[in-house]
Amino acid sequence: MSRVTLDPLPGKDRRGAWGRKDEEYMADFCLVSKRALTESEYPIFRYHFLLGADWKLCCQKLKIDRGNFFHAVYRIEQKLGRLFRELEPYALFPVSEYFHGPSKDVTSCLTPRVVPIRPSLRKGVHLPSQKSA
Repeated sequence: MSRVTLDPLPGKDRRGAWGRKDEEYMADFCLVSKRALTESEYPIFRYHFLLGADWKLCCQKLKIDRGNFFHAVYRIEQKLGRLFRELEPYALFPVSEYFHGPSKDVTSCLTPRVVPIRPSLRKGVHLPSQKSA
């Protein structure tokens, strides 16, 4: 069974939208792949990546040799990897951003202020960690 999630929407109403994120991700993954791949690449993608067939079964079913199969797999991975990363408005990779939205960079406020090792070269300028003499 799938899970239904409530995703908060920005705004003053604070309403949410109900959805099935797992199914939405699978649908987006399959539809984007089908649109991006050629007619010769999609059967390889379907058998190998979606159905999980190994290279021997794929080569036998699609009547191609091992070298051409692996070259096609590498092209498919490269093409879809770039597409999943650059997809607008919501990229399919990284998956955490797809399911939870873009993460906020909070490390800048949590990291302590960096103090340089060398003292200042100008006279009269003291860093916070240096004591006045």
